[in-house]
Parts: sequence; C-alpha cells; structure tokens
Amino acid sequence: MRKTVFFIGLVLVVSCSRNPVPKPDRLLDEETMENIMYDVAVLQGASANAPEQLIEKKINPKDYIYKKYKIDSATFHQNNRYYAADVRNYKFMYKRVLERIQNHK
Repeated sequence: MRKTVFFIGLVLVVSCSRNPVPKPDRLLDEETMENIMYDVAVLQGASANAPEQLIEKKINPKDYIYKKYKIDSATFHQNNRYYAADVRNYKFMYKRVLERIQNHK
C-alpha cells in the first residue's frame, strides 16, 4: 500500500512539474517575451486612451510587435501559450512588466 501511494505521489509531482504545452519551434527567451508583453501592454493602453495617435502615426499594434521582434503571429501565440502554461513563472513575468509600466509613468 505504501509503495502504491508513493508511486502515485511521484507520478503527480513529475506530471505537474512539466510544462503541458509543447516547446515552440522557435522559443523566445524569457527576457524577449517580457519585452513583448510590456510593448503589448503599452500599445493596448495607447489604443484605449489615445487611439487617434496610433491612427495618425499609422501604427497597427500587432504589426508593430511582429516587425519589432521579427516574429509572426504563430510564433507569438505559441510562445505566449508556452510561457502562460507555467502559471507561477508567468505571474512573475507579468509582475515585472507591471513594475516597468509603473516606473515609466
């Protein structure tokens, strides 16, 4: 009985510690992903508060991100999904992004 409980516990620990989302073909490093998250947050804020400035400067937020980081939408979504699957780390990444936004106000 003890061996069975130990085995089940071991399986749960191992299975929970792995990222259930497969690694993207083109994995962006964590720093780059944080920079993308920051830029997306800034652009969303600009889009909500001053959309006329984005329109005037002909800035499409999605295209801006893809061009700046030389990625396509699939790469962005695969990486975002991959990092978001590790909730604890993604939360820390998001916290650092929020701190950067606060510092740049």
